[in-house]
Amino acid sequence: MVIHDAQRLVEILDQLKQLACSQDCEALQWSMSAIPLTALRELWVHTGTACNLSCPFCHEGSQPADTRLQALTLAEIKPVLDQAMAAGAQRFIFTGGEPLTAREIVPMLTFALTLLPTLVLTNATAPLIRRSQQLAVLAAQPQPLSFRVSIDFADEARHDAARGPKNFRKALQGLKLLREAGFAVSVACQQDPGSAARFAKLFERNGLPAALQLIELPELGRPGSQPVPVADLPIFAPRSDACCSTGRMLLRRDGELRFQACPLTDDDSRFDLGRELAVAMQASVRPQHHRCALCMRQGVNYSGFREMP
Repeated sequence: MVIHDAQRLVEILDQLKQLACSQDCEALQWSMSAIPLTALRELWVHTGTACNLSCPFCHEGSQPADTRLQALTLAEIKPVLDQAMAAGAQRFIFTGGEPLTAREIVPMLTFALTLLPTLVLTNATAPLIRRSQQLAVLAAQPQPLSFRVSIDFADEARHDAARGPKNFRKALQGLKLLREAGFAVSVACQQDPGSAARFAKLFERNGLPAALQLIELPELGRPGSQPVPVADLPIFAPRSDACCSTGRMLLRRDGELRFQACPLTDDDSRFDLGRELAVAMQASVRPQHHRCALCMRQGVNYSGFREMP
């Protein structure tokens, strides 16, 4: 094999060094292989990295007025959502930053809900509470809207240590507000032994179903970081439902609309798949980001997808 790209050669040698140390031949095999898009199950829509909170662990590095990834407009996303639906997408997922801080989020969601079921990832704090009067408009659309609320821990002090005072109570308030408005809700939390039982008790105390879907996520690291060496992670079989094999993400970077391989890799230009959805769908992805290792080895289900009956 002749390698003409010097940077690519350096990357391969670095991987070989890491994986040889752990004698991890299986990991080497999947990290060097390319993963095709098996079907466009989900189109992710990144509303920008601006957020009302400044969580120190945020894998997007989000904070108020952040512009690493910029906001989208309704006019920009309409043709892309139409294309995704025509390509067989089953749902849209809006993520950020905090999507509910985006100026055009309600018009964007209203349009999305004329096409497909839609999920919004939110911290369910002040931006949601301020928009509570607009929820009826969204609930009246033809397709169902659901929300995934970030509550890091079932303990108020641990949650607020990173997200700021009173945000635990605001998130619970937002979660209950959404459920009372008739939306399906789930919760994303940080991986923590025994968390499922603690959250079940928290939900029951707050009048929510104890069996509310809980999506436990590992530490993903700040943009550009690599908190856990790939070779140190336990081995799992490569996943057939990884985000890069079932979806693509629309975002704005440096003022230009782009498509990304998945929602966990937008800090790495190697996973930029170009300007056109059709081209992005044809591209295969080499799982060489440290978050790919988390996804492939630890079974991270970042989309929280459940197969439809």
